Amino acid sequence: MQIKTAARLSLLPPYLFAELDRLKREVQQKGVDVISLGIGDPDLPTPPHIIAALQRTAEMPVNHRYPDYQGLDRFRAAATVWYKRRFGVTLDPGREACALIGSKEGIANFPVAVVDPGDIVLIPDPGYPVYFSGCVFNGGEPYFMPLRKENAFLPDLGAIPSEVAKRAKLMWLNYPNNPTAATAEPEFLKRAVKFCLDNNIILGFDIAYSEIAFDGYRAPSVLDIDGARDCTIEFHSLSKTFSMTGWRVGFCVGNAQLVGALGTVKTNVDSGVFQPVQEAAIAALEGSDDTLREYCKIYQGRRDMMVTALRGLGLDCEAPRATFYLWARTPAGYTSASFAERVLKETGVVITPGSGFGKSGEGYVRFSLTVPNERLKEAVGRIQTLRL
Repeated sequence: MQIKTAARLSLLPPYLFAELDRLKREVQQKGVDVISLGIGDPDLPTPPHIIAALQRTAEMPVNHRYPDYQGLDRFRAAATVWYKRRFGVTLDPGREACALIGSKEGIANFPVAVVDPGDIVLIPDPGYPVYFSGCVFNGGEPYFMPLRKENAFLPDLGAIPSEVAKRAKLMWLNYPNNPTAATAEPEFLKRAVKFCLDNNIILGFDIAYSEIAFDGYRAPSVLDIDGARDCTIEFHSLSKTFSMTGWRVGFCVGNAQLVGALGTVKTNVDSGVFQPVQEAAIAALEGSDDTLREYCKIYQGRRDMMVTALRGLGLDCEAPRATFYLWARTPAGYTSASFAERVLKETGVVITPGSGFGKSGEGYVRFSLTVPNERLKEAVGRIQTLRL
């Protein structure tokens, strides 16, 4: 039998990270102690009270059955109460909130609910790869919005041609941003909401990194902007905020029709979030922020140390106000991929080439701060031997 896969798989760009994984295994097989600064996976542990909630509720037989597709009423209520406390945004947990198996799942499935073949999806470049795959898997036509340093890594909405805006169905934004670590002020968010309302475009806002912030910065929610509720669905994850990446739990909130449309898709493709995981998420959302503040101080200390060290190596790198990423220019004479490859092969340190996030990421590499200080220092020491 000759197996032929779906044509949509050929629409995906070459997966640069797969080649890096191959090189990483090759280096490890030589006995090298690899230090990975390539993935945004918190090394700080999930707080104990969250783990205890999972353990306690996992023993209850009532939680061993199919969960509610939209999420437990108590979970959606906890999410909306948290939004009110954090952002000052009041939401109806019954109509304007839905549980997700991590925000990645929701972002991937949302285009199924709103994108028809031929619809344009406005995608930040560089950006989270799922924005693109969700678009093309559903027959959408991607239009990339370059994020450039001269515009503070914000898209130039005025540069989007009117004929593109008229055909656009969905625009993705993500602030605090992955991979650039840029932040967006309310003034920009107001312009984005107005642009979407003027052009009848749905705004999908990815706010997964809102709570990993430094120097007193507090990331805003788009839903706090006048008019946003008419066009916006916002995706939040517990992964980064509470060091729960492996738990796979998040939620979306916003326009009731958009949230309901995604909920309809989910009833047909998954069976919801395991209830004890939702119970643990409730404990996270209702608990103290003390551990979060402690963890942000740790990330901030790593940020400060790494920014100083990378600048000492001659790499142009700004100190971000949020996320646990550093976005640094590659040295002269290197592409993003060639620099990342040399660093991995000659030092055993994994960094992420910016080009893996899109064409406009060329010329940059991303460093993740999700390893302990001593490993970060060792990584810098190894890279220093390259004499860039």
